[in-house]
Amino acid sequence: MTDIVFISVSLLTVGFAILALEARELVYGAVALSISFLGAAALFILLDSIFIAIFQVLVYVGSIAILIVFVIMLVRREKWISIKGGNERTLGIIAAVLLFSTMGYFSLSTSLTSQYPDPSALFNFTEIGSQLINEYSIILQLTGLALAVSIVGALTMAKFENR
Repeated sequence: MTDIVFISVSLLTVGFAILALEARELVYGAVALSISFLGAAALFILLDSIFIAIFQVLVYVGSIAILIVFVIMLVRREKWISIKGGNERTLGIIAAVLLFSTMGYFSLSTSLTSQYPDPSALFNFTEIGSQLINEYSIILQLTGLALAVSIVGALTMAKFENR
């Protein structure tokens, strides 16, 4: 029975991910992406990783997908097409490379695997919350900063569009 549920959830997740890529309307693509994120959370539930499933729903569906929908609603499609590039694009690429390299450095320099060598050791929520606040606080702050910058950028583009 579990195999049938796993296969059906997997097919739905991949199907909605493909629909998100192939949708002609951006809003429909964003909604399909949200449903695909929910499917990934369902796969985590099938793997008995309830905390990761809750985190998936809160972060990806609750913030990332909603942020994408807000950006689509604030900025018209023509505005995205009319962006030519230039100095702003180069500066954006440099900022993105710096942000992701910093996040990658801090992610790879953690001692999570050496701290818990036994993979069957179960984490409790207090331990995970303590690690998120103490050890991974810089990664959380950088992620929040990236979300805030994207919202400010969308609002700025929407402001210039109204003129």
